[in-house]
Amino acid sequence: MKKLMFLGILLIACITIQAQGYKVGDIASDFQLKNIDGKTISLADYKYANGFVVIFTCNTCPYAIAYKDRIIAIDKKYKSKGYPVIAINPNDPELVPGDSYENMQKRAMRKRFTFPYLFDARQEVFKAYGATRTPHVYILNKKDGKLVVEYIGTIDDNYKDASLVSKTYVEDAIDALLQHKKPSVKFTKAIGCSIKSKG
Repeated sequence: MKKLMFLGILLIACITIQAQGYKVGDIASDFQLKNIDGKTISLADYKYANGFVVIFTCNTCPYAIAYKDRIIAIDKKYKSKGYPVIAINPNDPELVPGDSYENMQKRAMRKRFTFPYLFDARQEVFKAYGATRTPHVYILNKKDGKLVVEYIGTIDDNYKDASLVSKTYVEDAIDALLQHKKPSVKFTKAIGCSIKSKG
């Protein structure tokens, strides 16, 4: 009997954990976070955007490092088409000193980021989204003044080598939205390092 009760509690806990964060089709809320230039950025600032490529990433994760150039390429390709990249560092710098705000500034300058790189200092935004990895992508599409989540997951199918990529999930999803279609692949498993948080 006790074993059954324990299993029931465990199941409820798992369902609760899975229920946190956005799912495809949900409406995403705006946020206000500090950019590397010291200015506060919100999605509402982008009046003429058709949507956003929100990417939770960081300075230190090998997966995030491997994807940096591809993230820059995605921003350069789609920003002018109305889908800019908004990068957010969700890690607690007390747990990962390399992900401090100052190191974010250095990283962005060294790599010449073409997109805002925001600091989720209170670690509230990544929890609202349900992000668990770096990098973890959420593609938002503006519809009737609301931000609809259209894709969640990884950037492509080969983090190790861009030349061996066969499935460009993020680009395919944006291309579909630009044609006023739904992405054929709406969800993939995010591949990367776990987000470092105290709670």
